[in-house]
Amino acid sequence: MNIDYQKLSNVPRLLLEAKLRPLQGHRFQPTGFADLGPARYILPDGTDMLLVESAQSVANRMELACWSQAKDDLIDELRGLPYIRVNKPGNQEALTNSVLEAHRINSPYILEGQDKSIFDRLKQDIAGLENGPVDIRALAKLILKYDPNAVIHGVFLAKKELAGGRLRLPRLLSGFVEASAARAAASGGVKNDRVNPSGDTKQGFGNVPFHRTEFTAGEIKADFNLDLALLRGYDLQDAATKLLITLSLFKIQRFLSTGLRLRTACDLEIDGALTVTRPDGFMIPGEDGLLKECTRLIGECKDQFAAPPITEVEWKSSKKSAVKKGGGEETEDAADRNGIEDAGDDQ
Repeated sequence: MNIDYQKLSNVPRLLLEAKLRPLQGHRFQPTGFADLGPARYILPDGTDMLLVESAQSVANRMELACWSQAKDDLIDELRGLPYIRVNKPGNQEALTNSVLEAHRINSPYILEGQDKSIFDRLKQDIAGLENGPVDIRALAKLILKYDPNAVIHGVFLAKKELAGGRLRLPRLLSGFVEASAARAAASGGVKNDRVNPSGDTKQGFGNVPFHRTEFTAGEIKADFNLDLALLRGYDLQDAATKLLITLSLFKIQRFLSTGLRLRTACDLEIDGALTVTRPDGFMIPGEDGLLKECTRLIGECKDQFAAPPITEVEWKSSKKSAVKKGGGEETEDAADRNGIEDAGDDQ
């Protein structure tokens, strides 16, 4: 099945949804927030709702759809897609990259180290954006050059040296998962100390009882929104526009097929098929078809990408980014992408 781009040429949004269900049993653990706990809310008609996965978390998970953890690189079909790789000091071993970093190109590991090559290159490339309103079309072309994923998921170059910290692209693609008719399922357990059950729990000894709250729901649904009006406003070349659409659809399909183990106690699967709610009549190809189209379009967009496609920078902490601790040893804060929820989102 080929993508009918013509059906998307005059509509503001492409809206999709997919019903989900727990892979086993009925209970699931939603996302939680340190100062809030589970995000529960009530609709005007009295329906109890629950946020299962937030927009920022779903964005992070869709980014991972393009990445091979085993090869520490893009999946084979997407090779040639540009991104920025951060290497460890003194060698070519990868430390992190703009695809996995919470703030993408705005990552401190890219812009705040001693190696200022990327920072200086960006500063040179945005020379025409320093004064007056930001030309969003020129900015989109610039970000596309170094990392098209950042165009899809948004980026905020919040450095005053870069056009006064005004360079920002909103998300093109967003998604969230919520549950309706949600009900709490309370349970608990005990951490047993078989040697000294009455030991000092503050030091990790002794038996420690705990409570646990999971949920059931009448329906769990994932919603996705691709902002086509915003994308058209970037005035990119036709092949680049098609690539961003196709890559976005692939991210959605791959997230639904392989990325729904959101937590240990929240393992979901799609219940039915991914459905287009707007526009009417638009059909989505499967993952294989989308990947083949991405590969073709990456080849057509080479002249719009950085050459080589992987732009490298070496991470060495600057005095500004280093933190003095204890006996004066310098350490850096590590970017934590394992805590997917609320892992720094720019938009």
